Amino acid sequence: MKPVILILGSIAIILVWLAWRRDPALLSGGLLEGGRMAVDVLPIMLLTFVIAGLFTQLVPKEVLLDWIGNESGWRGIVVGSIAGILAPGGPMTMFPLVGLIQQAGAGIGTLVALVTAWSMWGVRMILLESALISPRFALFKFLSCFFVPMLAGSIAHLAYARFWK
Repeated sequence: MKPVILILGSIAIILVWLAWRRDPALLSGGLLEGGRMAVDVLPIMLLTFVIAGLFTQLVPKEVLLDWIGNESGWRGIVVGSIAGILAPGGPMTMFPLVGLIQQAGAGIGTLVALVTAWSMWGVRMILLESALISPRFALFKFLSCFFVPMLAGSIAHLAYARFWK
């Protein structure tokens, strides 16, 4: 069993016990709210799994490794950064997708660049920052962080090659 499942399961059991002990109505309310959230998120996650799974089957492994594998070097890091900019959705869609891409053979530098670009300056972030803060802020943040995903991906690639291979 994965450690994250053990940790989350332990937290859930403790919270169930605390809610039940305080008031059983809290427990049923919390379980209903969790169920509502699952109904909202589950279809998105399932579609993401289908897309990622089909992607890994439709793209030949050699092509995938050539473009984003550990040996792809700078090309993989740049591809990961661009993919991170364009990737839609939140963490419930992005992280399963990244996990499947990793299982398909993507390099650590590519994955770090992808997740860093997605979290720092993806299209959805630029649009939100422009609307909620200001277009000027979004532009300056984007420009000041432009090289961070590629730098992070490069550091991860070099560290992995040096210390974990």
